Amino acid sequence: MGAPPRAGVQGVPGGGRGRRARLLSLRTTFAVSFATVAAVVTVLVGVLSYTAAARLVRVDQESVFDRVVQDLRAEVRQRRMSPDDFSSSAPGHDIVRPARTDVQVLGPDGEVSDPAGRRLPVTASDRRTAGAAAAGRMVQHKDVDVGDDVFRIATVALGEGRGAVQVAQEFSDTEDLLRALQRRTWVLMGAVVTAAGLFGWWLARHITRRLIALTSAAEDVARTRRLGIQVPVTGYDEVGRLGRAFDRMLGRLAQSEEDQRRLVQDAGHELRTPLTSLRANISLLRRIDELPPAAREELVADLTQEARELTDLVNELVELAAGQSGTEPVRRVDLGEIAYAVATHARRRTGREVSVRACGDTTTDGRPALLTRAISNLVENAAKFDPEGTGPIEVTVAGPARPGTVRVEVRDRGPGITDTDLDRVFDRFYRAAEARSRPGSGLGLSIVREVALAHGGTPFAARRDGGGSVIGFTVRGVPAQDGDPPDATAD
Repeated sequence: MGAPPRAGVQGVPGGGRGRRARLLSLRTTFAVSFATVAAVVTVLVGVLSYTAAARLVRVDQESVFDRVVQDLRAEVRQRRMSPDDFSSSAPGHDIVRPARTDVQVLGPDGEVSDPAGRRLPVTASDRRTAGAAAAGRMVQHKDVDVGDDVFRIATVALGEGRGAVQVAQEFSDTEDLLRALQRRTWVLMGAVVTAAGLFGWWLARHITRRLIALTSAAEDVARTRRLGIQVPVTGYDEVGRLGRAFDRMLGRLAQSEEDQRRLVQDAGHELRTPLTSLRANISLLRRIDELPPAAREELVADLTQEARELTDLVNELVELAAGQSGTEPVRRVDLGEIAYAVATHARRRTGREVSVRACGDTTTDGRPALLTRAISNLVENAAKFDPEGTGPIEVTVAGPARPGTVRVEVRDRGPGITDTDLDRVFDRFYRAAEARSRPGSGLGLSIVREVALAHGGTPFAARRDGGGSVIGFTVRGVPAQDGDPPDATAD
């Protein structure tokens, strides 16, 4: 059996499809289009130029012939002339023998008395004209073949039956000249079209070179699934902007992939501890009848607490992932109102007093659910680390804290934050040494950071004078409009 045909890489044609894709490439299309446009323009210009030139040459030749004939008719009408006066040996009559014009003289009977350089045909009408009584009577013949040449002949009567003069002009040499001009025109048009095609190919190659490099980079990403590929970025035109946008897109995708990888790794690490404890306690359930009542109560309490912590951890992981996805629509919200709602809910859950102070313009364009979760996490964090506190948890929402920002901060009187922990409190799953005995997953403040960054702000943490901590974040504010009244302070 023969080997099966090798399939092309996804998104990259193979075999005949690859050749067809190359034939239909942007470079080929551009070169062919450039050559086609040049060919159409060249043919139109060439045909129109040749037609105009040929018409001018023919009209000029005909006008010269007509002037010679009219001069001859005027001369024979003004003077009484005989065939001998137009003999080639008679001086003074070169006016009727211009260049490229033949003159043949006919006698009274229509016979040739003085032939031209090439004997011109004499017809019955020419003989009648030679015997005509009126001077200047004329008969013309067009497209008369004389040997291999074509002539136009005019026969002018001398009057009183004295004979006639035949004037002939050759047109075949003019047509030969025009045919030669036509051939040269076609050769020139072919050369221009060929040159246009080559120039179009070179220009297309120069223009599409960066696009081909970007295409290769995209194909490498699709083939290897590596987002760290270097993207060639040059120039400041549309192609350069495309390259920079593609590079930023890959950077964000790589960062998103790294965040997902770290989230999965950290989540797996954090889930092992409660799961291990659950397995140990579940194994004790097999001997629950052997345990004293106090141990049974302790075992059930441990299982309940571990299940609750595991549920909270899963919920926070889901909320963190949802916050990164950014699927919630953005709308105008008031952070002061959100803080009041969070404080009301926290009082019912924890039994602690929570005071809220909002001042200035506290509106922003953001995602309400995420902002609610961020403020709620700050309040819950303060309550968790200051469970026995007698003073209220203080929430302050101020806008603008600096031009274009709204600041949210939560103050407590807990144990505070050490210098070592200040830089890490917003890391995922990070928990200070004194906090590891308390419930929680270490994701609450990490969610606060993600929400702040998603709304154009930053998180912050500091120690509070007199003990405790100040933790919060900033977000983008709504630009003030001229004429807006200042917001009042609310407590």
